[in-house]
Amino acid sequence: MKKELPKTYNPAEYEDAIYKKWEQSGFFNPDNLNLPDTAKSYTIVLPPPNITDKLHLGHSAMLAIEDLLIRYHRMRGERALWIPGTDHAAIATQNVVEKKLLREQGKTRHDLGREEFLKRVWEFLKTTQTMILHQTRKMGASLDWSRQAFTLDEPRERAVRKLFSDMYHEGVIYRGVRVVNWCPRCQSTLADDEVEYKEEKSKLYWLKYGPFVLATARPETKLGDTAVAVYPGDKRYEKMVGKKFMIPGVLGEFEITVVADRAVDPKFGSGAIKVTPAHDFTDYEIAQRHHLPVKQVINEHGRMMANTGKYAGLTTKQAREAILADMEKMGLLDHIEDGYLHNIAVCYRCGTQIEPIPSKQWFVNMDKKLKHLGGKSLKDKAIEAAETGQIEFIPARFKKRYLDWMNNLHDWCVSRQIWFGHRIPVYYRKQEMTKSQIPIFNEIPNSKSQTLNKGSGTDEEIYVGEEAPAGEGWIQDPDTLDTWFSSGTWTFSTLGWPDNFVKGKKAGDLDRFHPTQVLETGYEIITLWVSRMIIMSFFALNEIPFEKVYLHGMILDKHGKKMSKSKGNGIDPLDMIDKFGADAVRLSLLMGNTPGNDAKYSEEKIASFRNFNNKLWNVARYIITNYELRITNYEFNAGELTLADKWILEKLKNLIKAVILDLEKYQLAQAGEKLREFTWDDLADWYLEISKFEKNKEKSQILNYVLENLLKLWHPFMPFITEAIWQEMGYDRMLMVEKWPKSDAIASFQHNKEKFEVIKQIIIAIRNARAENKIEPTRKVKAVIYAGKRKNLVAEQAEPIKALRTGIGELEVKTDGQKIAGAIYAAVGEIEIYLIGAIDSEKEKARLEKEIDNLEKAIKTAEGRLANKEFAAKAPGGVVKKEKDKLKGWREELKKFREQLGNIK
Repeated sequence: MKKELPKTYNPAEYEDAIYKKWEQSGFFNPDNLNLPDTAKSYTIVLPPPNITDKLHLGHSAMLAIEDLLIRYHRMRGERALWIPGTDHAAIATQNVVEKKLLREQGKTRHDLGREEFLKRVWEFLKTTQTMILHQTRKMGASLDWSRQAFTLDEPRERAVRKLFSDMYHEGVIYRGVRVVNWCPRCQSTLADDEVEYKEEKSKLYWLKYGPFVLATARPETKLGDTAVAVYPGDKRYEKMVGKKFMIPGVLGEFEITVVADRAVDPKFGSGAIKVTPAHDFTDYEIAQRHHLPVKQVINEHGRMMANTGKYAGLTTKQAREAILADMEKMGLLDHIEDGYLHNIAVCYRCGTQIEPIPSKQWFVNMDKKLKHLGGKSLKDKAIEAAETGQIEFIPARFKKRYLDWMNNLHDWCVSRQIWFGHRIPVYYRKQEMTKSQIPIFNEIPNSKSQTLNKGSGTDEEIYVGEEAPAGEGWIQDPDTLDTWFSSGTWTFSTLGWPDNFVKGKKAGDLDRFHPTQVLETGYEIITLWVSRMIIMSFFALNEIPFEKVYLHGMILDKHGKKMSKSKGNGIDPLDMIDKFGADAVRLSLLMGNTPGNDAKYSEEKIASFRNFNNKLWNVARYIITNYELRITNYEFNAGELTLADKWILEKLKNLIKAVILDLEKYQLAQAGEKLREFTWDDLADWYLEISKFEKNKEKSQILNYVLENLLKLWHPFMPFITEAIWQEMGYDRMLMVEKWPKSDAIASFQHNKEKFEVIKQIIIAIRNARAENKIEPTRKVKAVIYAGKRKNLVAEQAEPIKALRTGIGELEVKTDGQKIAGAIYAAVGEIEIYLIGAIDSEKEKARLEKEIDNLEKAIKTAEGRLANKEFAAKAPGGVVKKEKDKLKGWREELKKFREQLGNIK
């Protein structure tokens, strides 16, 4: 069957129809793949994109990488499951809707009330969610849509309530007063890894502080000081440690204790620091170690509290100015330094400066030893998983970043003072107390076991469970959970936990697909998400959530700058798909990029891969148009195969092996480069050109066989064009469920491959010699080749040598002979080539000198490498032999080039 195809591939004519056909087939669902029970599972959960906005290029890279892996493993006969979903992104989504509400109606969420505001949020997210799912399909993502999830849907809500309840009842979750990261703008706590840091130049204030002179960047917090800390053994202060001093202040004298603590940097300031436990994390830890009181003076709005007297109600900035003015009058200000460079903490969502304050919140205890974890804590298990290799990081250097974070991990504050998100499944009911039972605290307690009921006359009855408690008077905690709490359950809640986990045993999807095989995500959320998923999976299942963590870098503009709307350098993936096609966008994100490294990106890069798509299309078009298709039983008669046939089959055999090896090692770009080299160089530039004049009867079989296998190999990288060509070849069964090629299905022609490489080098040498001597392309010249022991080989391949754009009209092949004066000279190892009747002596002399210079450099490099004892000892034997063979060939060429240069002179 022969047919005509358009000269160029138009993605718009194929992509939507192909995706619809894929989706309707049901083959995205591994349950429909008709696999044996023994088939291995290969599972990826899609990192759920935030529903705050449409997808950006980072998401597109994620989709391209994960779809490549899923399609490859599906074609390998594995039970490949890719679970789709989106993330409610609690605080981020609430911020977007709040800003929209203020911008469009001049209202706050408090004007609407909780119920009406949440209604607006859900309206917003349905729109963005629809857009995200459309973009995902446009990228060609073969996700199992029948298992689509949302981090705030009913199954995930149930899983979160169950997990919170279980963790609480095992003592892993507790409510306590701790200093937390507080955003005055968002009016909520933030986890440590939700805080960003930016460098700031400010003033450093030196205060007269009783017997000390102290340096601080925040003089307003002096009102909450309860101690002075020095480094242990500091001779300047060692006699003061353990003593109490009365310190003059703007609100009168107050008492402090001097403590020695290793958290102090003796080189900062005077080596003594003021300790404000309520408003600094380091100070709070010092207070815990030395049993110091904690006095809060700044509230949740970033303003001074009533206990600060005349400064009450001022913002911290206003209070600083007022307090400094009063200190100046009282002689308490020693001096001020300008240009103090330090980092300030800001909210990762709105950029507001974080205010550390004590707050009654819910925490996950990272250090509590758990019976069902063999007496180890969640932190212990998460660290052990990386250290013992249960979880592998790609690239490996990110293992250190993960372990550094985990080793220094504090208890995780999981409560948030926002409305949108998973409501904390905790209920309170007040109980009357007698006056003698009421605990009174003048200062904030420094132990999480104490309560904060300050003489209120009531105590709280607390109920924590999956469902609301029976009875009257129960009020649910108004706070919501950190968004990473729910997304931390993603690998197992999407597979049916807790329903599929009964009495410690997995069932159904959870049993078949968990642990998942790989988590592919951006390196910037190792701490935010990857660590949380590992922690949650160990608590819920006592197993890892994934075997590998593949981390991609950031997509930057062509100048290496981060893309953003404000800079105007962003690229919309949908616009690029409309312009160049999804396959070109996918390849541009996969090729030339290595895991863990940022990558420059431009429209020009996408255009270059669109051109490559057309190259593949035209290779297929030539074969489809000129040869019989749909050969179902390939049987190659070795006696009928030409040298070029055997060469291309051996190249294909080696390509299949190499691509499998690379993909199994997650070296995706490397696999793609080998495919591109084979497609453009070996197949298009060499074998197809040979097929135009070699007309043996095996050509149709070989071209079909090569094209079929090449389409299979390329399919995970660029699924649309490969499926389109497959359909044009007349196959009924979809390419996406074809079996992956096997290298052992092809006979070995290694010896023949090496022979053809010699012919290739002769042709290339002739082309280069003509180009450097500027011989007109249409001008035919005579060639004489002294081929030595390769004479028969070269003579047999005279037709390809003459036909493949060498401009050879007459070819004479000999074993050896005299140097030919006045000829253009080239060499391939021991083989000498003379082009007769077209020489320009000066140009030929310059060319030979250039060849000699290049060979001398190559020989010097190779000799140095072989002389290196470490290289000789560690390199595989085959590599060393190959290096020696190359060196021998270069030396032969150098000798002959020098002789030929002497003839010209």
